[in-house]
Amino acid sequence: MGRGKLRIYVGAAPGVGKTYAMLSEAHRRVERGTDCVVAFVEHHDRPRTEVLLHGLEQVRRHHLEHRGVSHTEMDVDAVLARHPKVALVDEIAHTNVPGSRNAKRWQDVEELLAAGIDVISTVNIQHLESLADVVESITGVRQRETVPDEVVRRADQIELVDMSPQALRRRMAHGNIYQPDEVDAALSNYFRPGNLTALRELALLWVADRVDEYLQQYRGEHNIRSTWQARERIVVGLTGGAEGRTLIRRAARMGAKGSGSEILAVYIARSDGLTAASPKELAVQRTLVEDLGGTFHHVIGDDIPRSLLEFARGVNATQIVLGSSRRTSWQYIFGPGVGATVARESGPDLDVHIVTHDAVGKGRGLPVARGARLGRSRTASGWVVGVGGPVLLTLLLIHLIGDLGLANYMLLFLALTVAAAMLGGLRPALASAVAGSMLLNYYFTEPQREFLVSAPRNIVSILVFVGVAVAVASVVDLAARRTQQAARLRAESEILSFLAGSVLRGETTLDALLERVRETFAMESVALLERVSDVEPWVCAGSVGTRQLDRPEDADVDMPVGDHMALALSGRVLPAEDRRVLGAFAAQAAVVLDRQRLQSEAQQARALAEGNRIRTALLAAVSHDLRTPLAAIKVAVSSLRSDDVAWSARDEADLLAGIEDGADRLNHLVGNLLDMSRLQTGTVNPLIREIDLDEVVPMALGGVPDDSVELDVPETLPMVAVDKGLLERAVANVVENAVKYSPDGIPVTVAASALGDRVEVRVVDRGPGVPDDGKEHIFEPFQRYGDAPRGAGVGLGLAVARGFVESMRGTLNAEDTPGGGLTMVLTLPAVAGHPTARPDLPAQVTS
Repeated sequence: MGRGKLRIYVGAAPGVGKTYAMLSEAHRRVERGTDCVVAFVEHHDRPRTEVLLHGLEQVRRHHLEHRGVSHTEMDVDAVLARHPKVALVDEIAHTNVPGSRNAKRWQDVEELLAAGIDVISTVNIQHLESLADVVESITGVRQRETVPDEVVRRADQIELVDMSPQALRRRMAHGNIYQPDEVDAALSNYFRPGNLTALRELALLWVADRVDEYLQQYRGEHNIRSTWQARERIVVGLTGGAEGRTLIRRAARMGAKGSGSEILAVYIARSDGLTAASPKELAVQRTLVEDLGGTFHHVIGDDIPRSLLEFARGVNATQIVLGSSRRTSWQYIFGPGVGATVARESGPDLDVHIVTHDAVGKGRGLPVARGARLGRSRTASGWVVGVGGPVLLTLLLIHLIGDLGLANYMLLFLALTVAAAMLGGLRPALASAVAGSMLLNYYFTEPQREFLVSAPRNIVSILVFVGVAVAVASVVDLAARRTQQAARLRAESEILSFLAGSVLRGETTLDALLERVRETFAMESVALLERVSDVEPWVCAGSVGTRQLDRPEDADVDMPVGDHMALALSGRVLPAEDRRVLGAFAAQAAVVLDRQRLQSEAQQARALAEGNRIRTALLAAVSHDLRTPLAAIKVAVSSLRSDDVAWSARDEADLLAGIEDGADRLNHLVGNLLDMSRLQTGTVNPLIREIDLDEVVPMALGGVPDDSVELDVPETLPMVAVDKGLLERAVANVVENAVKYSPDGIPVTVAASALGDRVEVRVVDRGPGVPDDGKEHIFEPFQRYGDAPRGAGVGLGLAVARGFVESMRGTLNAEDTPGGGLTMVLTLPAVAGHPTARPDLPAQVTS
């Protein structure tokens, strides 16, 4: 029995029609005679979805009791016992009720697939694990129910159910998704046009990436090397010169003309060590292409045109952007150049764009810094000139040119020797000198056509020629090598200068530095290892690459840094001349690691300093704000105990009321001080329980006048998972602060509502409000906003409230009240599995 096949309908938001499409597919299969059953589908009171369930066999569900509430889940055993050909399982990201066979519904689906049952399911894009943070930043709703991306990616078929935001909002307004009394709340919260547009884009891009994976897999399986222009991919070839910025921007403009275009910048380095380009310029270009939405790639290859074309075809690129050659006219004698070669060999499936720039025709600039040896093509050219040149010159002198004299012949052969030395170095020049001397002896000295010299002066001439040729070749070869060495040292100095500057400025993290080492030396993996002593095991302080390095002995190259630290590299063995630069990288890596640890210690020191500041402010508060109510209490008590004045009953009542008021203020201030102390020391441990807001919020209003607050907390709200005592204190502080700043006669509104898997409590006042730059400042300890009097408190109420709320995995933020004032928004996690108000459904329900 083989594994079943999985088909998933993906949607951007609830209501786009995923369940409807799944049920329609089920009816089509039933009509074709396929054994298809409904394992678990919720219609959510949507008439059209409910109608489609008619005519389909539904497997009984499993009933569970959890915390006094009855729930139904898919009965996996019943489905396995029924063993249909196809099972419909809605909402694959759903979290099962505790006590179920599996924790997640996708695990139930895996069991069905393993049993050979084909499964059709649905999922919303916001329930994918990798997109949870993105969706939260867009909608403000944290998805509690998620499914690993790999589960969905493994599906045999993925079908996108798409709908424009405008059409989905019309469906919502017509009551096709929620009941009419719930439409306004949904449209103004989760189903805002901006939210739906962003979610739709996420869904389209995610499915497009999956389609691209299918395409790449198919091309690989069928060994297809030609480009299929299903999507515009623009490859930008970089040389490390400043013109790369122009090429990247030009490619970005080209990509902007077509939706979904992809920009890939690639720098190809030879495999013989250090890169020829400036690392600083490459870093700038990497940042630029990433800012424009593209990707940067570092490729190793000795044949640059071939490597560039292989990379382009490997990523299924459709266009290549290259800069016009920087060569001067005479430099074309060495070949047509990268641009011309790529354009000639690209074929009909790749468009090559040659972009002009300011450096066209101004020369290559710095020579290639690749050590003292010359390149292969240049060495080959030297041998051709050194060996073939004298032969061709001899033929030319014999058949086309008359007698020029032995001195002129020697000068011509000497010129070839110098040319061979300049091109190929010493060995081709020596070969040219030997060949030239033999040809001079055989053809141009008496007796001719024999390797003999009759005149002594000719012997001297030939010996002088050989000596001069060897001397000139040695000097030219030495100059060429010194030039190459200077170029290498200049490249090294650029690397080290930029490296030192970035490290000293604190711009480089350890991982970024190790990645630069890997790219610079064309390695597979780089790791910084350290240990406490010679007998302790090595510990990895940071690593990049595909291979894990645990000991210096496991690496191809290791560079010690002090006694107990080493930089380990895997990929190839470096030549000795490269280890000097590697040593500098290793030393800088140690510096970066030390700096990161110092920064961590500095953060701890700042935390201690903040604690000292809090203690100083606490002393100030004790010295003034706490003494104020104490002084009032002392005066009232002293007055009551005085025998000099006969107090009336009304006066005594006023004095007693003052004592009570001062004691209440003192108790409130001391409570906030103690709470802030607990928050600062991290000793707040919430006791999370499931409670109803209508049981807590009214109790938090005991410290404010009865007519100062209007309360709107529906009983239909879901339960929240909070600490009852902490929540009561937080709400009390927020409400008391709002009442303090609200104008007389205008009550503060406290309203609660459900949004996704969260519950919001909004405390609205009509006071003076707070500007945007002060909304975070008011939550800092010992802060009073505006002209609040000193006797109004120590400035801890909102700080304590936010601390308590965040300890319960909630949030507390300030917003402007429409029409003036300030609204405090307290967001709390709702209890999963409990009945929720309908506006909460978008975050948990698929259609």
